Amino acid sequence: MNFLKRRSHLLMIFLLFQIPFLCLFAQNEDSAYVASHYTKYEFRIPMRDGVKLFTAVYVPKDSSKDYPIILNRTPYNVGPYGIDKYDYPLGPSMAFTKEGFIFASQDVRGRFMSEGGFVDVRPNRNDPDSLDESRDTYDTIDWLIKNIRHNNGKVGMWGISYPGFYAAMGAIDAHPALKAVSPQAPVADWFIDDDFHRNGALWLPHFFNFYAVFGRERKELTTKWGKGLSLGTPDGYKFFLDLGPLKNINKKYYHNEIKFWNEIIKHPDYDKFWQERSLIPNLKNIKPAILTVGGWFDAEDLYGALNVYKSIEKKNPSADSRLVMGPWYHGAWGRSKGEALGNISFGQETGPYFLDSIELPFFNHYLKDKQDPGLSEATVFETGSNRWQHYEVWPPKNSMQRKLYFHPDGKLSFSKPDVKSKNDHDEYISDPAKPVPYTSKITTGMDKDYMVEDQRFVCSRPDVLSYESDTLENDVTFAGPLKADLFISTTGTDADYIVKLIDVMPDYTQDNFVSSGTCPAKMGGYQMMVRGEIMRARYRNSFEKPEALKPNEVAKVDFALQDVNHTFKKGHKIMIQIQSSWFPLSDRNPQKFVNIYEADEKDFHKEVQRIYHSQKYPSGVYVNVLEK
Repeated sequence: MNFLKRRSHLLMIFLLFQIPFLCLFAQNEDSAYVASHYTKYEFRIPMRDGVKLFTAVYVPKDSSKDYPIILNRTPYNVGPYGIDKYDYPLGPSMAFTKEGFIFASQDVRGRFMSEGGFVDVRPNRNDPDSLDESRDTYDTIDWLIKNIRHNNGKVGMWGISYPGFYAAMGAIDAHPALKAVSPQAPVADWFIDDDFHRNGALWLPHFFNFYAVFGRERKELTTKWGKGLSLGTPDGYKFFLDLGPLKNINKKYYHNEIKFWNEIIKHPDYDKFWQERSLIPNLKNIKPAILTVGGWFDAEDLYGALNVYKSIEKKNPSADSRLVMGPWYHGAWGRSKGEALGNISFGQETGPYFLDSIELPFFNHYLKDKQDPGLSEATVFETGSNRWQHYEVWPPKNSMQRKLYFHPDGKLSFSKPDVKSKNDHDEYISDPAKPVPYTSKITTGMDKDYMVEDQRFVCSRPDVLSYESDTLENDVTFAGPLKADLFISTTGTDADYIVKLIDVMPDYTQDNFVSSGTCPAKMGGYQMMVRGEIMRARYRNSFEKPEALKPNEVAKVDFALQDVNHTFKKGHKIMIQIQSSWFPLSDRNPQKFVNIYEADEKDFHKEVQRIYHSQKYPSGVYVNVLEK
C-alpha cells in the first residue's frame, strides 16, 4: 500500500513537471501550423489623410479558392513584427486558423508602428470631413479588398476590450464589404462604467497600473512597450493608502508624463470631453451582422457589452444583432476553458462552447455562406444553476420587476417595511483612513476573482451593513437589470455607496474542487458576490453637474448595478450589503464636496452614513424576477 501511495505521488510530480513542456509543445505545434499554411505580409496602408497604418496580413498558401478577411484593429501591437515571425493563433482561436481566412491585424493610428497621433477612445465626429476610427476602418477594408489577392469580397471584424471598441466603431457607417462584426467586452464609456470609472468613482489600481505603461507618449515608431512602475510592495491596500490623495500620483509617480491622466484631472465630471468619447450614442446606421459578447463577471467592461447590445437594438431595430453573455472574467472566453472563476465552478467548459458552437459558426455563415447556426437573440449563461439559456429578447419577456426591501435587524424581503416600525434606519461610521477592502487577497491590481469572492471577510466590519432574506423555499432567478434605490443621509457633503448582491450558500454546501488548484474550497456558508456597484453620490442627479449632499438631510440615490442572470437555489439566502468604501478598487471619497483630484489629506473626514428603511423612505434594490 505504501508503495502504491509513493508511486501515485511520483506520478503526480512527473505530470506537474510535464505540463509546461506539453503546453510548449502545443504552442510550437500551433506556430508551425501557421508557418506552413500561411504567408505573412506587412503593409503600411494609407488612410484618406495620407497617414499610413501598419498592418500584418496572413494569407493562406492554398490559393485554389478565395477567402474572407478577418480584421482586428488594436492599440496593443500586432507583434511579432517581421515577415518571418508568426503569430498564433490567427483570429480568435486555432479553429479559425485551421478553418482558413485571410487574417489582418492593424496597429491603430499613433500606436507602435502606425503613423499619426494616438487619441484614447477617439471620438466619432459624425462629420464626413473628419477622421475617426470608423473612417480608418473603412479605408483599411477598402485597401485590403482591392489589394489582397484571393479574397472573396467579404470582411469580418472582431476584438476584445479596447479592440472591441474598434470593432464596434468599424460597424458604424461600415464599408459595404464588412458583413459581420463581433465587439467583445467593448470599451463603451470610460466615465460611467467601463475600465477606469464606475459612476464617477475612479477605478484606482486598474488605471494606475495600466496607464503607467500604456499612457506614455510614443516618441517614434516602435515595436516595444514602455516600462511600468515598481510599487515596492505586493500589498496594494497599503501602497494606495500610503499614496494619499490623488494629487500625489503626479507628484510621486507620473510626473505629468501621462497625458490621459492630465486630461482626467482637467475633466473630473462628465463634460463634453467624456461625452464625446462615449460609444453608446454613436451606434447608428449599423448594417453588418453583430455578435456582442460579454462576461457576467467581467471586472472591466461588463457595461460595454450590455449597453453596446442595447444601444444597437434601440437605434437599429432592423439590425441583425445578437448577444452572448457567459460566466466569464474579462476575455476568458478566448483565453481559458471558462469552467470556473475563483472558488466558483460553472460545471462545464464554457469557453470552447462559445468558440466552436457560436463564434466560428457566426463568421462562417456571414463570410462563407455556410449553414445558419440558428443562434438565439440572447444566449446567456445562468449562474447558480450553471446552464445556458436561450431567449428571444433580453431581458426575457417573462421577467417581472420587483423590489427587495431593507428591514430592521438586517432583514430583506419583497414586502414593504412595516408602518409601525420605530427603527427607520441603520447607520455606520465611514472612515477614509480605514476604508473597507475590496478583496481579502494581497494584490497590487484589480484581482479578477473579486467578482465572485466570499464576502464574509467584511461582513463583521462595523462599516458594512448586511440585509439577508429568509431561507428560500424555491429557486429564484434574477434575469435582467438591477437598480439600487437608496434613501440616505450623511453628516458630510459627499459619499460613496456600494451595493452588493450576494448569494448565501447553506452551511451544508459541499466543498468544491475548482480547476485552479488541488485544495477544496470551503463552500459551507459561502457568500458569493453576484453583482457589486458603486455610486458617487455627488452624481445622483447628474453626472455632468455634481451636487453636494446637505448634512443630515435625507436624499435619494439610485443607480444601475448592471444585469445579471443568476438563480438563487432552494435552501440559499439572498443578501445585500451596503458600504461606503471599496478600497483600493475605487479611490477614496473625502466625504466632503471638493474636487477629489485636487483634495488634500485634511479634506478627508470620518462621517456617519445612514440607510433608511421605512414606508416613507423604503430603500432596496429593484430586480427582474424570472417567472418559470
